Amino acid sequence: MKPVIKNFTALCVLLCMLSFTMDKPMRIIFFGDSITQMGVDPGGYIDRMNKILQSTGKSAAYELIGAGISGNKVYDLYLRLEDDVLSKSPDRVVIWVGVNDVWHKSSMGTGTDADKFEKFYVAIIKKLQARNIKVVLCTPATIGERSDYSNQQDGDLNRYSTIIRDLAAKYDCKLCDFRKIFHEYILQNNPGNLDRGILTTDGVHLNEKGNQLVAETLISIVL
Repeated sequence: MKPVIKNFTALCVLLCMLSFTMDKPMRIIFFGDSITQMGVDPGGYIDRMNKILQSTGKSAAYELIGAGISGNKVYDLYLRLEDDVLSKSPDRVVIWVGVNDVWHKSSMGTGTDADKFEKFYVAIIKKLQARNIKVVLCTPATIGERSDYSNQQDGDLNRYSTIIRDLAAKYDCKLCDFRKIFHEYILQNNPGNLDRGILTTDGVHLNEKGNQLVAETLISIVL
C-alpha cells in the first residue's frame, strides 16, 4: 500500500474514532434509595431533569440512569455497587443516601452508626474514583419539614450531612447540599411549621415542588 493511501486510511480511522467519542453521551447514574427510585417515575426528579435537557436541546449529550432501591442504606449501596453502577461504566455518579441510615434507627432499629456510615461511604467513593468516575455527593434532605429543628431526627441528619460535606472536601467531589437547600426553602415557605407538605408528601419523599427543586439543583451542579 502506498504511503499516501496508508496515511489517508489512518486519518479516516482516527476521524471515525473521534466522531464516536464526541457523539457518546455522558452517562450519569443516580445511586440511592427510594427517593431516587421514585425519581425515574413520571414527574420524578430524574424524569424532570430529562425534560429540562429536552427543552434546552441537550438531551442527546446526556444519559441519565436511575439506580435507586427503596429502603437502601449506605451498606446496601456498597454491596450492589459493582452490578448496578460499575458494570454500566458511568462517567459520573450522584450518590444520595443517608435518610434510611438515620430514619431506620428509630423506626426499625436497623440504622447505621455514624462511624460505619462514613467507612462504607469512603469505600464507595474510592471504588468509583479508581475507575476515574466523577462523583457527586448529596446530603440527606429531611425527615420531617418543621423549620425550627424540632423534627425527631434533625440532630442525626445534621451530623451525617456534616460527614458527607467533609468527605466531599477530602476526596475532591462535587457537593449537592440538599440538607441546607431544603432547610432554607422550608424556612421561607413553611410559616405554619408543618411537618410535611412543603417539599415532601410524608416528610421524606418528594412531592411535585420537591422533585422540581431537586431537578433544577442537580442540573446546575452535576452537568
